[in-house]
Amino acid sequence: MDDKDEQAYILGAVLTLANRLQVLGDKLDDQMTMKQWLLIAVILKSGSSSPTLSDVAEMIGSSRQNVKKMALLLEKQGFVTLTKDNKDARILRLQLTGKCGTYFAERSEREARFMDSLFQSFDHRLTEGLFYGLIRLTENIAQMEADLSEDREV
Repeated sequence: MDDKDEQAYILGAVLTLANRLQVLGDKLDDQMTMKQWLLIAVILKSGSSSPTLSDVAEMIGSSRQNVKKMALLLEKQGFVTLTKDNKDARILRLQLTGKCGTYFAERSEREARFMDSLFQSFDHRLTEGLFYGLIRLTENIAQMEADLSEDREV
């Protein structure tokens, strides 16, 4: 196989694996989908106790409207709160609740088993190679998005 064939395979595999991972992850827990889990994980990793809806949408790579729909569902379940910013009422902020922390503590063993199974045949070298490869793909995608945005401004 040449590089172009391998690259085409990688693109197809990434798209297919994303779907398959979502289905598997959705079966892990009947209270929360993988996309909802990702939203909560991004809030946790954002570096802010109450990031804005727009910031979270950008980090996930989703529209603000889709993130708001998910956040409203999670708010009904008691996992997050949506509040208006103190200085600008147009800005919505997301905050995780105590219930969310308790819930994730209770499911941590299931998550650990899921991750162990997912990466069971990976050694350090393979894990590191995939990690850095995904970082590079992420950077390339961000650059392509920026290029598209610049093209639209012209």
